[in-house]
Amino acid sequence: MVETGAALRTVAHNVRAARTRAGLSLEELGRRAQVSKGALVALEKAQGNPNLATLVRLADTLGVPVSALMQGPAEGRVRVVAADAVAPLWTGERGGEARLVLTTSGPAPVEVWRWRLEPDEEYPSHPHQPGVVETVSVTSGRMTLIVDGTEHTVEAGQTATFDGDTPHTYRGAGTGTCHLVMTVHLPPGPAGTT
Repeated sequence: MVETGAALRTVAHNVRAARTRAGLSLEELGRRAQVSKGALVALEKAQGNPNLATLVRLADTLGVPVSALMQGPAEGRVRVVAADAVAPLWTGERGGEARLVLTTSGPAPVEVWRWRLEPDEEYPSHPHQPGVVETVSVTSGRMTLIVDGTEHTVEAGQTATFDGDTPHTYRGAGTGTCHLVMTVHLPPGPAGTT
């Protein structure tokens, strides 16, 4: 979730700018992203506290990476980001979390996420736009990856990849904490030009 005033102002500016570039009214963006007009008005006024699901739906609808809604302009040619320097965008009921560490630039950006899932804690994700590919690499522990209703166990040292345009869920498995690095490969297009 977006927590600080400065971060919320950045999101507000970036959502408004992306919506304007896309030529969408508040009503149309809300309809396409399944977000109420009132929530969008509040967000563009830097009010409220949008959750990860809302930011993902807005980003997918606008054809931009989630980080394009959250980050200011790049400050140099090389970016080094510590995972704990980035606020979690999702916090689970058992203490798990997801942090969007960075997004690469270029015509087909890649988002890099760090996740922590506690046993039996899960995050269900709605389908993304066509062409999105997700890759999960478990660094410790074990997870269950559910893609289009089918469960796949992914252990420490293993990597799985799948098309993100179908329903999918990440669930901590086993008795210990699962740590993973997830990349979201976005299709070429308007997302890479922002």
